[in-house]
Amino acid sequence: MVMQVRSVEAKEALRLQKENNFVILDVRPEAEFKEAHPPDAINVQIYRLIKEWTAWDIARRAAFAFFGIFAGTEENPEFIKIVESKLDKSAKIIVACSSGGTMKPSQNLPEGQQSRSLIAAYLLVLNGFTNVFYLEGGLSAWFKEGLPTVSEE
Repeated sequence: MVMQVRSVEAKEALRLQKENNFVILDVRPEAEFKEAHPPDAINVQIYRLIKEWTAWDIARRAAFAFFGIFAGTEENPEFIKIVESKLDKSAKIIVACSSGGTMKPSQNLPEGQQSRSLIAAYLLVLNGFTNVFYLEGGLSAWFKEGLPTVSEE
């Protein structure tokens, strides 16, 4: 089974959202979402699902076994449940977190870095969502490029 998760860059994500009904799914903690997020983004935090893992555990486990990390998802179904309550399985979703994710290996992370958005994207694919993308460079790239942003403070 090949995991189909492609990346889109911030400007392209904005265009897809405007012209092709793509939904931006922001998986950051609610406080970060309220501070600033893309207009019409939906916030479903993935952190509750994996809070017992440190970032290092996630990076390490994701790097070596994409499927190993999902062992705990059945006991913590809120993330998928909430997304399913808001979005159709065929919805076109761009998953976003602060840092984005990458499939590209770097010197420090020979396996390629796995981020919250990438983990969320794989979870969605494993649960039957068919049009899942992730935001390359994350929302930090979105904000840096000065793309539209909403705040709820």
